[in-house]
Amino acid sequence: MKHRANAARRPGGRSARCARLPLLLLLLGGVRCRQEIVPDSYRPTHAHDAYSHSLRQAALADTALGRDWMSAAQDVLRNPVNVQLPFSEVFYVNPSAAFAAAYRFSVRGGQRIEVQVEVQASPGGRLFIDLFRVTEGPEQWLPVASAGAAETRLEFEPRRDHTYVVRLQPELLRGGQYKVTLRNVPALAFPVKGGNSRAIWSGFGEPRDGGRRKHHGIDIFAPRHTPVVAPSRAYVRRIADTAAGGRVVWLYDPKRSLHLYFAHLQTQDIRSNIWVDTGQRIGTVGNSGNARTTRPHLHFGIYSRGTGPVDPHYYVAETRTEPAPISADTEVLGRWMRSGTEPVSIRASWGATPGEPLSLGRHLPLMVLAATRNLYRVRLPDGGSGYVPARSLETTDGALRRERASASATVKDAPARDAAAMQLLGVGEEYSVIGRFGEHWFVRTSRGSTGWLLAY
Repeated sequence: MKHRANAARRPGGRSARCARLPLLLLLLGGVRCRQEIVPDSYRPTHAHDAYSHSLRQAALADTALGRDWMSAAQDVLRNPVNVQLPFSEVFYVNPSAAFAAAYRFSVRGGQRIEVQVEVQASPGGRLFIDLFRVTEGPEQWLPVASAGAAETRLEFEPRRDHTYVVRLQPELLRGGQYKVTLRNVPALAFPVKGGNSRAIWSGFGEPRDGGRRKHHGIDIFAPRHTPVVAPSRAYVRRIADTAAGGRVVWLYDPKRSLHLYFAHLQTQDIRSNIWVDTGQRIGTVGNSGNARTTRPHLHFGIYSRGTGPVDPHYYVAETRTEPAPISADTEVLGRWMRSGTEPVSIRASWGATPGEPLSLGRHLPLMVLAATRNLYRVRLPDGGSGYVPARSLETTDGALRRERASASATVKDAPARDAAAMQLLGVGEEYSVIGRFGEHWFVRTSRGSTGWLLAY
């Protein structure tokens, strides 16, 4: 790379190495030299990356709002909301502030994850949806997939159990309400027509032949002659009759690089070297091969190149695909609420391990960020966040008390002595106390603005 740096300083763009070569060699073509040194063109890896690059190119990344937008994209990955799928939440974005949301969840290999966002926001605004896999050890976030700039849906299928984070971030100066829904569904259709996971009686890895081998599949019991169907679009690789499996069919799913094995069939209803579509009949349930002494069932196996047999259960077992409905009032998103006179419990997250709840004080102002089920996700005055029961909060419309400033006082934008000043109250000016946090009152001035005032 050193000769490139030198070339940039030479007229004509010729490298220093080329400039030192005899002219005759150059003319004879004995040495091939680049006549121009130009930077490689920028190629964004995803829509979020392209937008970040455009901010830098326009010198907007160095503005306060641009820096906040860049920081929000990274900070939210380190502090995502832990959720359990399926999950749905409505959140509000203030267009005047940089914003990003992130959700962390665990996925079983064999499931398909669907991320769907419904947008009620500023017209023409873009929303960036990016998926990251969380690595073990020193935690890192590896980009996995991204939706296009005009897309509000993203799907992916993990090859094995992993933890993921999905990040949602609108572009600058765009706001409104967004509803995100995360679902986990089986990646393949159920291979026995009309069946479901209750018909699986023998699981993957169970001992066979007195422990000498393990069961490399699942057994799905059904009446004899029940149709067996293709769980995905696949290619028929082999149809055979073997001592162990009896009448068998092998399919290959190229989309997932999986070999699908169907054994103990009563009939084989397709031929080799053709394509079959999802749901197409390939045979019927029986008990051929070494299953002659058992009830009719389908032995279904999945094999992955380089891995061998994998557990088919989560590839076909149905899940609860729809999250609980949101009953909390979404009209208060982006507004200040407060705890009442009764104790309010807040949880740091809502998911498989929600953690121990903490008790909040009375009349504590809380900014409502999002709503899920019958809960609000709120931000505390000190910057912390968590979930509280929606019914435990009340509006700040009513004053807790009314006061007059006995001396000049400064209303600030945060409950801290070094916070920025918002408004100066003159002597005798009225204000309403609508909440309290530590040594500060949350007040509404006679001019209609809200802020923080050091309590007398």
